[in-house]
Amino acid sequence: MAISITLTLNIGILLLWGLKASSSSACNFPAVFNFGDSNSDTGGLSSAFGPAPPPNGETFFGKPAGRYSDGRLIIDFIANGVGLPYLSAYLNSIGANFSHGANFATAGSTIRRQNTTLFQSGFSPFSLDVQTWQFSQFKSRSLLVYKQGGVFQDLLPKEDYFSRALYTFDIGQNDLTSGYFSNMSAEEVKATIPDILNKFTIAIQSIYGEGGRYFWIHNTGPFGCLPYVLDRIPILASQVDRAGCGAPFNEMAQLFNEKLKKTVDQLREQLPLAVFTYVDVYSVKYSLVSQPRKFGFGHPLVACCGHGGKYNYNIHAGCGKTITVNGTQQLLGKSCGKPLTRVNWDGVHYTEAANKFVFDQISEGAFSDPTIPLTMACNKHR
Repeated sequence: MAISITLTLNIGILLLWGLKASSSSACNFPAVFNFGDSNSDTGGLSSAFGPAPPPNGETFFGKPAGRYSDGRLIIDFIANGVGLPYLSAYLNSIGANFSHGANFATAGSTIRRQNTTLFQSGFSPFSLDVQTWQFSQFKSRSLLVYKQGGVFQDLLPKEDYFSRALYTFDIGQNDLTSGYFSNMSAEEVKATIPDILNKFTIAIQSIYGEGGRYFWIHNTGPFGCLPYVLDRIPILASQVDRAGCGAPFNEMAQLFNEKLKKTVDQLREQLPLAVFTYVDVYSVKYSLVSQPRKFGFGHPLVACCGHGGKYNYNIHAGCGKTITVNGTQQLLGKSCGKPLTRVNWDGVHYTEAANKFVFDQISEGAFSDPTIPLTMACNKHR
């Protein structure tokens, strides 16, 4: 009798192990569709308003590649991490290949519409609702064109890719900074968060309605540690933390992230067929800025590429800025020449080395809710 009970228990345990293994198998995402701002823009803004100038791209691509960094972004590592090539920007009509997905992110994008031009405020007209409209158009039109066969079947995704793809999001930081830059008080910025997240919810629901099921959502980073914020919005010395970051700004980012996480929880209930992974990039980025030497970096609050000032950042002389001296064009916003040991690239964005560090930390699920690796982000764990 004891043997029988033991055998039954062992069989039960084996069955549970088998169920767990089968439910946590690799997803084999055939495509990635990305939505966001400059942290994940692989050429959208460059295609629409002119290229990111050199020395952008110097580390990996050897030339400008539409990215505001010296090399690759987190989204590039995500695409490679699921076995896919880098994503072409949706707005790039030259040499683009969308067979494995598309990138709708543009630098300066926000979740809420800013109702200003890029030239007035520096924020992109391609807010998240516009990006989701572009995705809807991309899906419907690509399915029609794909049926024409020929070269189109090599450049566009198959119909079933849309329901099997990974949908990635990295957006929200600009919604908060835009408030500060327009002279809002902290309380006024805080009051915008519910509407920002309501607009985010609508965007997710839109993509879900188009068949999207697997969502990988980054929270916003510690923008109080970014040179362009510290330079443009001076704060009291008592408001600077031990890492040199602006504590009030990071507190706002953390408040946003807390409410974003609750929003994702609500979306899980509202959209039962979807799988959501909430990724805490804030914690990874702050650990890198606050303990740079531990990870082989230095000068985390100083831009590698820029010109002048405490943070090597000047809004009027940014990375790649040129001036004409005696009829000759000279580069003013220069690279530090050692971006592999630097966290910040241009005062706003991270270096390739920092982006790679963040990806390495988040890809195995240690900073995710649920704690699931990138390659298994199609599996429900709740």
